[in-house]
Amino acid sequence: MIRDDTPILIGVGQVTVRDEPLDALSTPMDLMIAATIQAADDAGVQRRTLASLDAVVVVKSFREPMRNSPATLARHLGATRAEAWLTPDGGQAPQALANRFAAEIAAGRKRFVLLAGAEAMDNARRLIKSGSKPDWKQPADRDADLLWPDRPMVTAHERAHGIWAATSNYALLENAYRHHAGHGIAEHQMAMGRLFAGFTDVAARSPHAWFPVSRTAEEIATPGPGNRFVAWPYTKFMNAMNQINQSAALLMTSVGEAKRLGVPRDRWLFLHGCADTTELWYMHERQNYHSSPAMRLMAERAFAMAGRGLNDIDLVDIYSCFPSAVQIGRDALGIAADDPRPLTVTGGLPYHGGAGNNYSMNAIASMADRLRATPGRFGLVTANGGYISKHAAGIWSTEPVSSDRQWQREDPASYQPRIDDLPRPPFTETPSGEGEIETWTVLFGRDGNPAGAVIIGRLGAHDDPTATRFIANAPDDPDLLLSMTERDLVGAAGRIGQGTDGRNLFRVS
Repeated sequence: MIRDDTPILIGVGQVTVRDEPLDALSTPMDLMIAATIQAADDAGVQRRTLASLDAVVVVKSFREPMRNSPATLARHLGATRAEAWLTPDGGQAPQALANRFAAEIAAGRKRFVLLAGAEAMDNARRLIKSGSKPDWKQPADRDADLLWPDRPMVTAHERAHGIWAATSNYALLENAYRHHAGHGIAEHQMAMGRLFAGFTDVAARSPHAWFPVSRTAEEIATPGPGNRFVAWPYTKFMNAMNQINQSAALLMTSVGEAKRLGVPRDRWLFLHGCADTTELWYMHERQNYHSSPAMRLMAERAFAMAGRGLNDIDLVDIYSCFPSAVQIGRDALGIAADDPRPLTVTGGLPYHGGAGNNYSMNAIASMADRLRATPGRFGLVTANGGYISKHAAGIWSTEPVSSDRQWQREDPASYQPRIDDLPRPPFTETPSGEGEIETWTVLFGRDGNPAGAVIIGRLGAHDDPTATRFIANAPDDPDLLLSMTERDLVGAAGRIGQGTDGRNLFRVS
Protein backbone atom coordinates (compact mmCIF):
# COMPACT_ATOMS: atom_id res chain seq x y z
CA MET A 1 0.00 0.00 0.00
CA ILE A 2 1.51 3.32 -1.11
CA ARG A 3 0.99 6.26 1.24
CA ASP A 4 -1.38 8.90 -0.16
CA ASP A 5 1.04 11.71 0.75
CA THR A 6 3.83 10.26 -1.45
CA PRO A 7 4.88 12.77 -4.15
CA ILE A 8 4.80 11.57 -7.76
CA LEU A 9 5.39 12.85 -11.27
CA ILE A 10 2.27 12.19 -13.32
CA GLY A 11 2.63 14.04 -16.62
CA VAL A 12 5.40 15.17 -18.95
CA GLY A 13 5.37 17.22 -22.13
CA GLN A 14 8.05 18.20 -24.65
CA VAL A 15 7.81 20.51 -27.64
CA THR A 16 10.36 21.20 -30.38
CA VAL A 17 9.33 23.38 -33.33
CA ARG A 18 11.29 24.56 -36.32
CA ASP A 19 10.76 26.18 -39.72
CA GLU A 20 7.54 27.98 -38.78
CA PRO A 21 6.23 30.77 -41.04
CA LEU A 22 7.68 34.15 -40.08
CA ASP A 23 4.21 35.57 -39.50
CA ALA A 24 3.27 32.73 -37.11
CA LEU A 25 6.35 32.09 -34.99
CA SER A 26 5.85 30.44 -31.61
CA THR A 27 6.74 32.52 -28.57
CA PRO A 28 8.18 31.03 -25.37
CA MET A 29 4.68 31.30 -23.86
CA ASP A 30 3.17 29.42 -26.81
CA LEU A 31 5.75 26.66 -26.32
CA MET A 32 5.13 26.40 -22.57
CA ILE A 33 1.36 26.22 -23.05
CA ALA A 34 1.79 23.49 -25.66
CA ALA A 35 4.14 21.50 -23.41
CA THR A 36 1.76 21.90 -20.46
CA ILE A 37 -1.19 20.62 -22.49
CA GLN A 38 0.92 17.65 -23.54
CA ALA A 39 1.75 16.99 -19.88
CA ALA A 40 -1.94 17.03 -18.95
CA ASP A 41 -2.75 14.66 -21.81
CA ASP A 42 0.16 12.45 -20.77
CA ALA A 43 -1.22 12.28 -17.23
CA GLY A 44 -4.66 11.39 -18.56
CA VAL A 45 -6.35 14.37 -16.92
CA GLN A 46 -8.72 16.80 -18.58
CA ARG A 47 -7.16 20.09 -19.52
CA ARG A 48 -9.63 22.04 -17.43
CA THR A 49 -8.09 20.32 -14.41
CA LEU A 50 -5.10 22.63 -14.82
CA ALA A 51 -7.23 25.43 -13.36
CA SER A 52 -6.84 23.71 -9.98
CA LEU A 53 -3.04 24.02 -9.93
CA ASP A 54 -1.80 25.54 -6.69
CA ALA A 55 1.74 26.34 -7.94
CA VAL A 56 3.05 27.33 -11.37
CA VAL A 57 6.83 27.61 -11.55
CA VAL A 58 8.72 28.75 -14.66
CA VAL A 59 12.42 28.18 -15.25
CA LYS A 60 13.84 31.51 -16.35
CA SER A 61 14.49 31.96 -20.04
CA PHE A 62 17.92 33.25 -21.04
CA ARG A 63 16.12 36.26 -22.46
CA GLU A 64 13.07 36.42 -20.21
CA PRO A 65 10.61 37.82 -22.75
CA MET A 66 7.74 38.77 -20.43
CA ARG A 67 7.50 40.80 -17.28
CA ASN A 68 5.93 37.93 -15.34
CA SER A 69 5.91 34.68 -17.30
CA PRO A 70 4.75 32.45 -14.38
CA ALA A 71 1.66 34.60 -13.71
CA THR A 72 0.99 34.87 -17.45
CA LEU A 73 1.18 31.09 -17.87
CA ALA A 74 -1.08 30.55 -14.86
CA ARG A 75 -3.61 33.02 -16.30
CA HIS A 76 -3.62 31.23 -19.66
CA LEU A 77 -4.35 27.95 -17.87
CA GLY A 78 -7.09 29.43 -15.70
CA ALA A 79 -5.03 28.71 -12.57
CA THR A 80 -5.86 32.07 -11.05
CA ARG A 81 -5.35 30.91 -7.45
CA ALA A 82 -1.96 29.32 -8.04
CA GLU A 83 1.26 30.65 -6.56
CA ALA A 84 3.47 31.83 -9.44
CA TRP A 85 7.25 31.67 -9.21
CA LEU A 86 10.27 32.24 -11.47
CA THR A 87 13.70 30.68 -10.91
CA PRO A 88 16.91 32.65 -11.31
CA ASP A 89 19.40 31.53 -13.98
CA GLY A 90 20.83 28.06 -13.46
CA GLY A 91 20.64 24.79 -15.36
CA GLN A 92 20.17 22.88 -12.11
CA ALA A 93 16.71 24.44 -11.71
CA PRO A 94 14.45 21.75 -13.27
CA GLN A 95 15.68 18.88 -11.09
CA ALA A 96 16.06 21.19 -8.09
CA LEU A 97 12.40 22.19 -8.53
CA ALA A 98 11.30 18.57 -8.71
CA ASN A 99 13.21 17.88 -5.47
CA ARG A 100 11.82 20.93 -3.72
CA PHE A 101 8.19 20.50 -4.71
CA ALA A 102 8.23 16.77 -3.99
CA ALA A 103 9.00 17.81 -0.42
CA GLU A 104 6.25 20.45 -0.48
CA ILE A 105 3.73 17.86 -1.69
CA ALA A 106 4.81 15.25 0.86
CA ALA A 107 4.40 17.80 3.65
CA GLY A 108 0.91 18.74 2.45
CA ARG A 109 1.91 22.32 1.62
CA LYS A 110 1.26 21.80 -2.12
CA ARG A 111 -1.23 19.61 -3.91
CA PHE A 112 -0.88 20.02 -7.70
CA VAL A 113 2.20 21.66 -9.25
CA LEU A 114 3.28 22.64 -12.77
CA LEU A 115 6.95 23.11 -13.67
CA ALA A 116 7.66 24.55 -17.12
CA GLY A 117 10.24 26.37 -19.19
CA ALA A 118 11.02 27.30 -22.77
CA GLU A 119 13.33 29.09 -25.17
CA ALA A 120 12.48 30.42 -28.62
CA MET A 121 15.90 31.80 -29.47
CA ASP A 122 15.87 30.37 -32.99
CA ASN A 123 12.60 32.17 -33.71
CA ALA A 124 14.03 35.35 -32.18
CA ARG A 125 17.09 35.02 -34.40
CA ARG A 126 14.93 34.56 -37.49
CA LEU A 127 12.88 37.64 -36.64
CA ILE A 128 15.98 39.77 -36.16
CA LYS A 129 17.46 38.45 -39.40
CA SER A 130 14.26 39.45 -41.22
CA GLY A 131 14.61 43.04 -39.99
CA SER A 132 12.10 42.78 -37.17
CA LYS A 133 12.54 41.95 -33.51
CA PRO A 134 10.65 39.87 -30.96
CA ASP A 135 7.83 41.64 -29.17
CA TRP A 136 6.61 38.90 -26.87
CA LYS A 137 5.61 40.92 -23.83
CA GLN A 138 2.21 40.24 -22.28
CA PRO A 139 0.27 42.28 -19.71
CA ALA A 140 1.44 41.95 -16.11
CA ASP A 141 0.90 44.23 -13.15
CA ARG A 142 4.24 43.40 -11.49
CA ASP A 143 7.53 41.59 -11.92
CA ALA A 144 7.80 37.88 -11.26
CA ASP A 145 8.73 36.65 -7.78
CA LEU A 146 11.98 34.67 -7.63
CA LEU A 147 11.66 31.34 -5.86
CA TRP A 148 15.16 31.71 -4.39
CA PRO A 149 17.61 34.63 -4.35
CA ASP A 150 19.71 35.35 -7.40
CA ARG A 151 23.47 35.56 -6.94
CA PRO A 152 26.16 36.79 -9.35
CA MET A 153 28.29 33.94 -10.68
CA VAL A 154 31.46 35.99 -11.22
CA THR A 155 33.39 38.79 -9.58
CA ALA A 156 34.24 42.01 -11.42
CA HIS A 157 37.87 40.87 -11.51
CA GLU A 158 36.96 37.54 -13.08
CA ARG A 159 34.74 39.21 -15.65
CA ALA A 160 37.45 41.71 -16.61
CA HIS A 161 39.74 38.82 -17.51
CA GLY A 162 37.13 36.83 -19.49
CA ILE A 163 36.05 34.38 -16.78
CA TRP A 164 32.32 34.78 -17.23
CA ALA A 165 31.24 33.01 -20.43
CA ALA A 166 30.38 29.32 -20.18
CA THR A 167 32.42 28.61 -23.32
CA SER A 168 35.66 29.85 -21.77
CA ASN A 169 35.06 28.58 -18.24
CA TYR A 170 34.29 25.00 -19.25
CA ALA A 171 37.31 25.04 -21.55
CA LEU A 172 39.44 26.03 -18.53
CA LEU A 173 38.01 23.02 -16.72
CA GLU A 174 38.66 20.81 -19.75
CA ASN A 175 42.37 21.61 -20.00
CA ALA A 176 42.82 20.98 -16.29
CA TYR A 177 40.93 17.69 -16.61
CA ARG A 178 43.01 16.58 -19.61
CA HIS A 179 46.27 17.29 -17.79
CA HIS A 180 45.07 15.49 -14.65
CA ALA A 181 44.07 12.47 -16.76
CA GLY A 182 47.56 12.38 -18.28
CA HIS A 183 46.29 12.66 -21.85
CA GLY A 184 48.17 14.19 -24.73
CA ILE A 185 46.43 16.99 -26.62
CA ALA A 186 45.60 14.97 -29.75
CA GLU A 187 44.66 11.93 -27.64
CA HIS A 188 42.23 13.93 -25.54
CA GLN A 189 40.72 15.71 -28.52
CA MET A 190 39.64 12.36 -29.93
CA ALA A 191 38.49 11.15 -26.51
CA MET A 192 36.10 14.12 -26.37
CA GLY A 193 34.96 13.30 -29.90
CA ARG A 194 34.23 9.68 -28.97
CA LEU A 195 32.38 10.75 -25.83
CA PHE A 196 30.05 13.06 -27.73
CA ALA A 197 29.67 10.77 -30.75
CA GLY A 198 27.68 8.50 -28.44
CA PHE A 199 25.48 11.45 -27.53
CA THR A 200 24.74 12.16 -31.20
CA ASP A 201 23.66 8.53 -31.66
CA VAL A 202 21.03 9.03 -28.94
CA ALA A 203 19.93 12.37 -30.42
CA ALA A 204 19.52 10.73 -33.83
CA ARG A 205 16.81 8.49 -32.35
CA SER A 206 15.01 11.24 -30.44
CA PRO A 207 11.80 12.80 -31.81
CA HIS A 208 12.59 15.99 -29.86
CA ALA A 209 16.25 16.56 -30.82
CA TRP A 210 17.20 19.76 -32.60
CA PHE A 211 20.01 17.94 -34.44
CA PRO A 212 18.85 14.31 -34.89
CA VAL A 213 22.08 13.39 -36.70
CA SER A 214 24.77 10.87 -35.77
CA ARG A 215 28.31 12.22 -36.06
CA THR A 216 31.64 10.44 -35.86
CA ALA A 217 34.28 11.25 -33.28
CA GLU A 218 36.43 12.71 -36.05
CA GLU A 219 33.65 15.06 -37.21
CA ILE A 220 33.15 16.35 -33.69
CA ALA A 221 36.81 16.65 -32.70
CA THR A 222 38.32 18.04 -35.90
CA PRO A 223 38.13 21.81 -36.48
CA GLY A 224 37.09 22.99 -39.93
CA PRO A 225 35.00 25.59 -41.79
CA GLY A 226 31.74 24.34 -40.25
CA ASN A 227 33.25 23.32 -36.95
CA ARG A 228 35.54 26.12 -35.80
CA PHE A 229 37.18 26.32 -32.43
CA VAL A 230 35.11 28.40 -30.00
CA ALA A 231 37.26 28.21 -26.85
CA TRP A 232 40.13 25.78 -27.28
CA PRO A 233 39.98 22.77 -27.15
CA TYR A 234 36.23 22.96 -27.88
CA THR A 235 34.97 22.91 -31.42
CA LYS A 236 31.52 24.22 -32.27
CA PHE A 237 30.10 20.66 -32.24
CA MET A 238 31.14 20.33 -28.57
CA ASN A 239 29.17 23.38 -27.40
CA ALA A 240 25.68 23.47 -25.93
CA MET A 241 23.14 24.56 -28.53
CA ASN A 242 20.67 27.15 -27.25
CA GLN A 243 19.56 28.60 -30.59
CA ILE A 244 16.47 26.39 -30.53
CA ASN A 245 12.70 26.52 -29.99
CA GLN A 246 12.01 24.00 -27.25
CA SER A 247 9.91 23.59 -24.15
CA ALA A 248 9.20 21.00 -21.50
CA ALA A 249 6.69 20.76 -18.65
CA LEU A 250 6.14 18.47 -15.67
CA LEU A 251 3.04 17.88 -13.55
CA MET A 252 3.56 16.71 -9.95
CA THR A 253 1.08 15.75 -7.26
CA SER A 254 0.55 13.21 -4.48
CA VAL A 255 -0.62 9.62 -4.77
CA GLY A 256 -3.88 10.53 -3.07
CA GLU A 257 -4.55 13.45 -5.41
CA ALA A 258 -3.60 11.34 -8.44
CA LYS A 259 -6.23 8.81 -7.42
CA ARG A 260 -8.80 11.58 -7.05
CA LEU A 261 -7.91 12.96 -10.49
CA GLY A 262 -8.10 9.50 -12.05
CA VAL A 263 -4.47 9.42 -13.19
CA PRO A 264 -3.71 5.87 -14.40
CA ARG A 265 -1.22 3.97 -12.23
CA ASP A 266 1.11 3.42 -15.17
CA ARG A 267 1.70 7.19 -15.36
CA TRP A 268 3.11 7.47 -11.83
CA LEU A 269 6.83 8.07 -11.41
CA PHE A 270 8.48 8.09 -7.98
CA LEU A 271 11.44 10.18 -6.85
CA HIS A 272 13.45 7.71 -4.78
CA GLY A 273 16.46 9.87 -4.05
CA CYS A 274 17.45 13.49 -4.54
CA ALA A 275 20.08 15.97 -3.46
CA ASP A 276 21.17 19.55 -4.12
CA THR A 277 24.62 21.06 -3.59
CA THR A 278 26.72 24.05 -4.62
CA GLU A 279 30.44 24.23 -5.28
CA LEU A 280 32.81 26.75 -3.73
CA TRP A 281 31.11 29.59 -5.53
CA TYR A 282 33.54 31.62 -7.62
CA MET A 283 35.91 30.05 -10.11
CA HIS A 284 38.94 31.50 -8.34
CA GLU A 285 37.88 29.74 -5.10
CA ARG A 286 37.88 26.17 -6.43
CA GLN A 287 40.31 23.71 -4.91
CA ASN A 288 41.14 22.42 -8.38
CA TYR A 289 39.65 22.50 -11.87
CA HIS A 290 39.43 18.79 -12.63
CA SER A 291 36.95 17.53 -10.04
CA SER A 292 33.72 18.44 -8.27
CA PRO A 293 33.50 17.77 -4.53
CA ALA A 294 29.94 19.13 -4.53
CA MET A 295 28.85 16.70 -7.22
CA ARG A 296 30.39 13.80 -5.31
CA LEU A 297 28.46 14.85 -2.23
CA MET A 298 25.27 15.22 -4.28
CA ALA A 299 25.64 11.66 -5.57
CA GLU A 300 26.38 10.31 -2.09
CA ARG A 301 23.26 11.87 -0.58
CA ALA A 302 20.94 10.98 -3.48
CA PHE A 303 22.01 7.33 -3.45
CA ALA A 304 21.73 7.19 0.34
CA MET A 305 18.19 8.56 0.27
CA ALA A 306 17.20 6.08 -2.44
CA GLY A 307 18.84 3.16 -0.65
CA ARG A 308 20.38 2.27 -4.00
CA GLY A 309 23.84 2.17 -5.55
CA LEU A 310 25.25 2.96 -8.94
CA ASN A 311 24.83 -0.65 -10.06
CA ASP A 312 21.06 -0.30 -9.53
CA ILE A 313 20.84 2.53 -12.07
CA ASP A 314 19.76 1.46 -15.55
CA LEU A 315 19.50 4.85 -17.29
CA VAL A 316 21.56 8.01 -16.84
CA ASP A 317 21.39 11.60 -18.04
CA ILE A 318 24.43 13.64 -17.01
CA TYR A 319 24.23 17.36 -17.69
CA SER A 320 26.17 17.80 -20.90
CA CYS A 321 26.73 21.43 -21.87
CA PHE A 322 30.41 20.69 -22.64
CA PRO A 323 32.65 17.60 -22.44
CA SER A 324 34.21 18.64 -19.12
CA ALA A 325 30.76 18.73 -17.49
CA VAL A 326 30.17 15.13 -18.53
CA GLN A 327 33.64 13.85 -17.64
CA ILE A 328 33.77 15.54 -14.23
CA GLY A 329 30.19 14.46 -13.56
CA ARG A 330 30.90 10.89 -14.62
CA ASP A 331 33.89 10.73 -12.25
CA ALA A 332 31.93 12.25 -9.37
CA LEU A 333 29.18 9.66 -9.80
CA GLY A 334 31.72 6.84 -9.89
CA ILE A 335 30.93 5.81 -13.49
CA ALA A 336 33.93 4.29 -15.26
CA ALA A 337 34.98 5.77 -18.59
CA ASP A 338 34.29 2.43 -20.29
CA ASP A 339 30.88 1.89 -18.64
CA PRO A 340 28.51 0.64 -21.38
CA ARG A 341 25.53 2.69 -20.17
CA PRO A 342 24.84 5.72 -22.38
CA LEU A 343 25.26 8.94 -20.39
CA THR A 344 22.21 10.62 -21.88
CA VAL A 345 18.58 9.81 -22.65
CA THR A 346 18.07 12.87 -24.88
CA GLY A 347 21.27 13.35 -26.86
CA GLY A 348 22.54 16.14 -24.62
CA LEU A 349 22.64 19.91 -24.88
CA PRO A 350 24.78 20.15 -28.06
CA TYR A 351 22.56 17.78 -30.09
CA HIS A 352 19.15 17.48 -28.45
CA GLY A 353 19.46 21.20 -27.81
CA GLY A 354 19.35 23.02 -24.53
CA ALA A 355 16.38 25.27 -23.82
CA GLY A 356 18.58 27.59 -21.79
CA ASN A 357 18.21 26.78 -18.11
CA ASN A 358 15.44 24.28 -18.85
CA TYR A 359 17.34 21.45 -20.55
CA SER A 360 17.09 19.05 -17.61
CA MET A 361 13.31 19.28 -17.70
CA ASN A 362 13.56 17.64 -21.12
CA ALA A 363 15.89 15.08 -19.55
CA ILE A 364 13.37 14.28 -16.79
CA ALA A 365 10.55 14.02 -19.35
CA SER A 366 12.60 11.72 -21.58
CA MET A 367 13.62 9.67 -18.56
CA ALA A 368 9.95 9.30 -17.60
CA ASP A 369 9.11 8.02 -21.08
CA ARG A 370 11.93 5.49 -20.97
CA LEU A 371 11.14 4.25 -17.46
CA ARG A 372 7.44 3.86 -18.18
CA ALA A 373 8.26 1.83 -21.28
CA THR A 374 10.10 -0.77 -19.17
CA PRO A 375 8.68 -0.55 -15.63
CA GLY A 376 10.83 -1.34 -12.63
CA ARG A 377 14.05 0.22 -13.87
CA PHE A 378 15.80 3.17 -12.21
CA GLY A 379 17.03 6.35 -13.87
CA LEU A 380 19.41 9.06 -12.63
CA VAL A 381 19.20 12.68 -13.85
CA THR A 382 21.85 15.22 -12.88
CA ALA A 383 21.54 18.94 -13.54
CA ASN A 384 24.20 21.63 -13.42
CA GLY A 385 24.09 25.41 -13.27
CA GLY A 386 26.81 28.00 -13.71
CA TYR A 387 30.29 26.56 -14.25
CA ILE A 388 29.87 23.20 -12.51
CA SER A 389 28.65 25.44 -9.68
CA LYS A 390 25.09 24.42 -8.75
CA HIS A 391 23.98 20.80 -8.75
CA ALA A 392 20.80 18.76 -8.43
CA ALA A 393 20.13 15.05 -8.86
CA GLY A 394 17.09 12.82 -8.92
CA ILE A 395 16.71 9.03 -8.95
CA TRP A 396 13.42 8.11 -10.62
CA SER A 397 11.47 4.88 -11.11
CA THR A 398 8.00 3.49 -11.68
CA GLU A 399 8.79 1.28 -8.67
CA PRO A 400 7.08 2.69 -5.56
CA VAL A 401 9.13 4.12 -2.73
CA SER A 402 8.94 2.43 0.68
CA SER A 403 5.44 2.57 2.13
CA ASP A 404 6.46 2.21 5.80
CA ARG A 405 7.35 5.88 6.27
CA GLN A 406 6.52 9.32 4.94
CA TRP A 407 8.55 10.48 1.94
CA GLN A 408 11.11 12.93 3.22
CA ARG A 409 13.82 14.90 1.47
CA GLU A 410 17.07 15.41 3.34
CA ASP A 411 17.51 19.15 3.88
CA PRO A 412 20.48 20.29 1.73
CA ALA A 413 21.43 22.68 4.52
CA SER A 414 22.36 19.63 6.61
CA TYR A 415 25.18 18.56 4.29
CA GLN A 416 26.15 21.69 2.30
CA PRO A 417 28.58 22.82 5.05
CA ARG A 418 30.82 19.92 4.03
CA ILE A 419 31.52 21.92 0.85
CA ASP A 420 31.33 25.41 2.29
CA ASP A 421 33.95 24.54 4.91
CA LEU A 422 36.53 23.31 2.40
CA PRO A 423 39.72 25.41 2.38
CA ARG A 424 39.96 27.98 -0.38
CA PRO A 425 43.32 28.75 -1.99
CA PRO A 426 44.90 32.13 -1.28
CA PHE A 427 44.13 34.59 -4.09
CA THR A 428 45.35 37.98 -5.26
CA GLU A 429 43.98 40.41 -7.82
CA THR A 430 47.36 42.12 -8.18
CA PRO A 431 49.93 39.37 -8.72
CA SER A 432 53.57 40.08 -9.52
CA GLY A 433 56.64 37.95 -10.12
CA GLU A 434 57.15 34.34 -11.15
CA GLY A 435 54.32 31.86 -11.49
CA GLU A 436 53.04 28.73 -13.21
CA ILE A 437 49.90 28.07 -15.25
CA GLU A 438 47.24 26.02 -13.48
CA THR A 439 44.89 25.95 -16.48
CA TRP A 440 44.22 28.05 -19.57
CA THR A 441 42.19 28.40 -22.74
CA VAL A 442 42.50 30.29 -26.01
CA LEU A 443 39.38 32.04 -27.30
CA PHE A 444 38.57 32.09 -31.02
CA GLY A 445 36.54 34.54 -33.08
CA ARG A 446 33.91 33.68 -35.64
CA ASP A 447 36.55 34.13 -38.31
CA GLY A 448 38.39 31.11 -36.91
CA ASN A 449 41.35 33.13 -35.61
CA PRO A 450 42.56 33.27 -32.00
CA ALA A 451 41.20 36.30 -30.18
CA GLY A 452 42.62 36.08 -26.65
CA ALA A 453 43.61 33.77 -23.82
CA VAL A 454 42.44 33.29 -20.26
CA ILE A 455 44.91 31.95 -17.70
CA ILE A 456 44.57 30.80 -14.11
CA GLY A 457 47.88 30.33 -12.34
CA ARG A 458 49.75 30.21 -9.07
CA LEU A 459 52.58 32.34 -7.67
CA GLY A 460 54.70 29.24 -7.18
CA ALA A 461 54.10 25.67 -8.26
CA HIS A 462 50.83 25.12 -10.12
CA ASP A 463 50.00 22.07 -7.99
CA ASP A 464 50.85 23.63 -4.62
CA PRO A 465 47.53 24.20 -2.78
CA THR A 466 49.19 26.81 -0.56
CA ALA A 467 50.50 28.91 -3.47
CA THR A 468 48.58 32.10 -4.21
CA ARG A 469 46.29 31.86 -7.20
CA PHE A 470 45.88 34.59 -9.85
CA ILE A 471 43.87 35.25 -13.01
CA ALA A 472 45.46 36.73 -16.12
CA ASN A 473 45.36 37.09 -19.87
CA ALA A 474 48.09 36.52 -22.43
CA PRO A 475 49.51 39.25 -24.70
CA ASP A 476 47.37 39.83 -27.79
CA ASP A 477 49.79 38.23 -30.25
CA PRO A 478 48.01 35.95 -32.77
CA ASP A 479 51.07 33.73 -33.30
CA LEU A 480 51.60 33.39 -29.57
CA LEU A 481 47.93 32.59 -28.99
CA LEU A 482 47.94 29.93 -31.70
CA SER A 483 51.07 28.37 -30.22
CA MET A 484 49.25 28.09 -26.88
CA THR A 485 46.97 25.46 -28.45
CA GLU A 486 49.85 23.24 -29.52
CA ARG A 487 51.29 22.08 -26.20
CA ASP A 488 50.32 21.40 -22.63
CA LEU A 489 50.88 24.62 -20.69
CA VAL A 490 49.78 23.33 -17.28
CA GLY A 491 52.86 23.91 -15.14
CA ALA A 492 54.45 26.28 -17.66
CA ALA A 493 56.47 28.99 -15.92
CA GLY A 494 56.38 32.69 -16.66
CA ARG A 495 56.10 36.20 -15.27
CA ILE A 496 52.92 37.92 -14.18
CA GLY A 497 52.24 41.63 -13.90
CA GLN A 498 49.69 44.33 -14.76
CA GLY A 499 49.17 45.70 -18.26
CA THR A 500 48.37 49.29 -19.16
CA ASP A 501 44.60 48.60 -19.06
CA GLY A 502 44.73 47.18 -15.55
CA ARG A 503 44.37 43.54 -16.56
CA ASN A 504 46.97 41.02 -15.41
CA LEU A 505 49.26 39.70 -18.16
CA PHE A 506 51.14 36.42 -17.99
CA ARG A 507 54.12 35.85 -20.28
CA VAL A 508 55.32 32.27 -20.64
CA SER A 509 59.08 31.97 -20.19
